[in-house]
Amino acid sequence: MARSRSAAAPRGPAETRPSPAAAKTERLLNLTIALLYTRRPLSKARIRTLVPHYQDSSAEAFDRMFERDKDELRELGIPLRTEALDPMFDDETGYRIDQREYRLPQIDFAPDELAVIGLASRAWSQASLAGPAAQALRKLDTAGVERDTRGIFGIEPLLHTTEPAFEQVRDAVLTRTPIRFDYRGGGAAQAQTRSVQPWALTSWHGRWYLTAHDLRRDAPRVFRLDRFTGSVSTQGPAGEYAVPVDHDPRAMITATQEGQETVRATVLVRAGAGQSLRRRAAEITSSDAHLEGVETSAGWDRVVVADVTRPGLVAEVAGLGPDARVVEPADLAHAVRERLLAVVRVHQEAL
Repeated sequence: MARSRSAAAPRGPAETRPSPAAAKTERLLNLTIALLYTRRPLSKARIRTLVPHYQDSSAEAFDRMFERDKDELRELGIPLRTEALDPMFDDETGYRIDQREYRLPQIDFAPDELAVIGLASRAWSQASLAGPAAQALRKLDTAGVERDTRGIFGIEPLLHTTEPAFEQVRDAVLTRTPIRFDYRGGGAAQAQTRSVQPWALTSWHGRWYLTAHDLRRDAPRVFRLDRFTGSVSTQGPAGEYAVPVDHDPRAMITATQEGQETVRATVLVRAGAGQSLRRRAAEITSSDAHLEGVETSAGWDRVVVADVTRPGLVAEVAGLGPDARVVEPADLAHAVRERLLAVVRVHQEAL
């Protein structure tokens, strides 16, 4: 509980008063703590001595403030109880919060929910949330909750945030803050400074893209985060612009890829794998295919994708490793095979 300030204590020249919102939050918090950790109801007079913000108010101001605070706590769902101070006499009212009603119920997770939690922790393992994600899993393990990791075998999250600019761009998108950064476009020899109003941050085909309004060009633009150079700086206050209500970041990103070659392909995907590929599939059917070098007990699905960029599909299928095989076209299967062989060669050279 916060300590009260003596009325005679001088206020230093560098000290600033808290904002009204911060003072109210602290007052409600102190009131909640006082009422929660008492076995007997507290009278209004006693509450006034325990909550610092009430001590500096007149009796009339305290009564008004306390009545408002009681209503606010109840609106927040806090079980504030009104009881008689003395069971023999009901002429004086006391207040307290029942810990049994205030305490959250036991939270139980179904097996599929635990699988999603584990998958999320793996997705953020390379990002700024790696620490909190690991801490959440440790809490589950400490509580004796067993996670079935086999339930998510073959599902590999494609969420990577190794780009240094990710956090700054994410914050700018959430707060609608204009930013400035140096950007090297495809094939450009030197980076150029861009000033934009961020709209959305989207993962597409294993890469992060920022859709935004370019202030210099006065037009919508798409930027790949791995092409940012240097740091990102803010260029104005937060919330000074609005994102178009009809903004579709994926459609905008796809439109920038129209100049690239698109293909229609059939891919055999192991059951439970290739979720991103399945979501974009034009057709999915079960298959009893027996592939060379793959255990025959594995279940496979025949996934047909259309109008996808060739480089993106090659990278995605190769990333699935033994969980995906291209059936057709033959040249795409050859490109995936060459990509995998290149990875093998790099690892052999490193040994």
